[in-house]
Amino acid sequence: MTASNRRIRLGVVAVVAGILVVGVAVAAIAFAFGFSTVGASSLPRGTQTFAELDHTHVSGPVTYDRVPPAGGPHNPVQLNCGIYTQAVPNENAVHSLEHGSVWITYQPTLGADQVAALQQLITSNYVGTERYLILSPYSGLRSPIVASAWGAQLSVDLASDSRLADFIHHFAGGAQGGEPGAACTGGVGSPVG
Repeated sequence: MTASNRRIRLGVVAVVAGILVVGVAVAAIAFAFGFSTVGASSLPRGTQTFAELDHTHVSGPVTYDRVPPAGGPHNPVQLNCGIYTQAVPNENAVHSLEHGSVWITYQPTLGADQVAALQQLITSNYVGTERYLILSPYSGLRSPIVASAWGAQLSVDLASDSRLADFIHHFAGGAQGGEPGAACTGGVGSPVG
């Protein structure tokens, strides 16, 4: 092999190695900045969005401007994500919303078949080990079922409404609360599923 051929071969290897390094760097940057499918789809029809700018930690009860709350001042300790059969503290649930969770609430009088369908929806859509989904009954809802994320809500009548799954896929594990990737475990509450 001549010196000229070696230089050409070495040049080709250097170019290929450079392309690989650039590809790995681009992938690492994309991963670091959260390029994912979370929030990539459009909002489900009927989703209401609003600014929730107050991220203050408080130690007492909060009077929220929405039922259920979808952001605002909250307890310093998040609610563990999962399924609850009893009402949960607003202030802890809102902290979980800040971490990117979706909170599905339902009227306590909702039929057992609808509650079972919601439980199935939740467990089949958990996001990683943190889950990022909460299900609980909630008195005083204006609709049978309300899905909440930080700064967004969707009201539906039936657990089978496909917009619930769309809402979950759009928001669960997302950055809408300002603390993406933060824990949804290690807080308060003992979910049953």
